Amino acid sequence: MIRVVLADDQNLVRASFAMLVESAPDMEVVGQASNGREAVEAARRERADLVVMDIRMPGLDGIEATRLIAADEDLAGVKVLVLTTYDTDEHVVDALRAGASGFLLKDIRPAELLDAIRTVAAGDSLLSPGPTARLIARVLRAPEA
Repeated sequence: MIRVVLADDQNLVRASFAMLVESAPDMEVVGQASNGREAVEAARRERADLVVMDIRMPGLDGIEATRLIAADEDLAGVKVLVLTTYDTDEHVVDALRAGASGFLLKDIRPAELLDAIRTVAAGDSLLSPGPTARLIARVLRAPEA
């Protein structure tokens, strides 16, 4: 069973994601958070396997929360899957540098989110196709070091 914490500042979004995750036989929502600080606390308290993390939240944002989770030895093994509407290269790079294992946009299909949770929980990395293509193009355009 994959133990999931959902972190998003919008109640309706969290509730929708919770219904979706709970519909999967191999997942359970063990906590919800409306900001980054609550996400870190819920991950620790509930012994989560994975946090689905929004980027823009009040107080501590999702990038900083991801950084705290990745740096905390007590949370070793907790994976972060960033799920956001903010489709910029900077957000992708910041999330990955902070320790996220995945980065998806909220325009994905429900089944894709469930598959992404399984993929990241299994220890693999995952990026949305759009940001991936842009990052590859950016790297290829850069002069060789």
